[in-house]
Amino acid sequence: MTTASDSPASGSPAPAAPEGAAPPGAGGPEIAFFDVETSVPQRAGQGYALLEFGAILVCPRRLVEVASYATLVRPADPASAVSAASVRCNGITRDAVSGAPPFRDVADAVYDLLNGRVWAGHNIVRFDSARIREVFAEIGRPPPEPKGLIDTLPLLTQRFGRRAGDMKMASLANYFGLGKQRHRSLDDVRMNLEVLKYCATVLFLEASLPEVLTVENLVEHAITRSRANGAASPEAPKPEANSSPNSSKRQRTVCPANGVLPEGGNEGTGDPSTSRQSVELVSHIEEMKVDTTTQMDASSSGYSGFLEPDDISTEYIKISVAPLHQFGQRSSIQHKDSPLLLCSAGLKVQFGVSTKFLDNAGQPKLNIVVDIPENLSKVLEFCDDLARKSSQKSGSTSEWRPLVKKYGYVNRPTVRLNIPTIVSGDSAIYSTDICQKEPSGNIQTLVFSNVDATELDSLFVRGSKVDAFFSLEVYDYQQNAGIRLVAKRLVVHSN
Repeated sequence: MTTASDSPASGSPAPAAPEGAAPPGAGGPEIAFFDVETSVPQRAGQGYALLEFGAILVCPRRLVEVASYATLVRPADPASAVSAASVRCNGITRDAVSGAPPFRDVADAVYDLLNGRVWAGHNIVRFDSARIREVFAEIGRPPPEPKGLIDTLPLLTQRFGRRAGDMKMASLANYFGLGKQRHRSLDDVRMNLEVLKYCATVLFLEASLPEVLTVENLVEHAITRSRANGAASPEAPKPEANSSPNSSKRQRTVCPANGVLPEGGNEGTGDPSTSRQSVELVSHIEEMKVDTTTQMDASSSGYSGFLEPDDISTEYIKISVAPLHQFGQRSSIQHKDSPLLLCSAGLKVQFGVSTKFLDNAGQPKLNIVVDIPENLSKVLEFCDDLARKSSQKSGSTSEWRPLVKKYGYVNRPTVRLNIPTIVSGDSAIYSTDICQKEPSGNIQTLVFSNVDATELDSLFVRGSKVDAFFSLEVYDYQQNAGIRLVAKRLVVHSN
């Protein structure tokens, strides 16, 4: 059944819109929190079948829901798609989807809701967004494109730390006493928004009143209020208190305000950095956007928003410095008033995966070194010089680490591409989209169950070629400063 509704400003429920209708205002300023429920593949090579789509539109300034949309989806073959394992996962049965519309019938509503908006969700980059691209490809239509992504899994793992364990939605909801996760699309996106609000509130209060408030007190109050409103499940256990009021601070993941770490050494933690992250999360919630990760087909030169070196005019490159309250400033590299995102095809791998350094979670800081063409080298050297001068002008005394390095008798320029990882419980995954390009031109996304440097090293062998899509992030941390290239997507050419 397809439902859609708009909530009036007063907060009272509005009548449901006609069946199949989508909320108005496609491409508007609202953030689209969405979630998909799918079948569970039962054999190698079997893909996911979309069973349900649900979304809410959220006002980015007030963080309130202004519209919602949800629909079950009938897969091509419900009998084979909906297995017993699938039903155990989300409770969606074959009978439920047999009477639902096929995706083709609701594609317009989904497209209008998502296209041109900021997308938000938990693990949205690696799962939900990919499923949306797949179902639109199946019906021969171009997928909707986001103007930004907020993936709350890596965001909260980085800024809230691992105090909620594996940081899955169910664990976060249990931590705050919000009840059990239902694994139904509309319920899950509403829970996602609530979890984000709770995390931001805790971090803000910790930063504002560190000597008065402890994490344990805040969580206890959250549980009491939720149970008073009937929102908490009686089965949800009370979160275990840490051994001391400050123990959670020792456990959380802390990094510089610009979200990057220098090349070298293990980074420690400290309350000033924690406060900086907390205040930034609350005050810049509208700007918590990751790169736009629309799918690249075999004929595409790159993601939307990623520019090739020849498309760059250095006269439009500038350093944007944003104040971070009393904690200093954050620098970013802009091109025509947008974050500079670059792509370059056929880069030759010079050195395979390095695991020399560890991050503060104990995971290897993975990176590869690639040769770059002269046009890309000129753009990066211009950015490097501009950022270095800005750093010196701001009074920084950190040692600047050059971005482009030259090797060999021919003095060829090379750069280091970083492959960040996301820690989830006892495992970790790559936040970089890693693909393989066949000689035919077809591009296949590679799926990794865990971070394995050996497996990755066998992929990025010396001499192999790779298409790279990356961002430029300025860091200044522990007396080291420079520009770090963060790989968003790497496409390895098959021999």
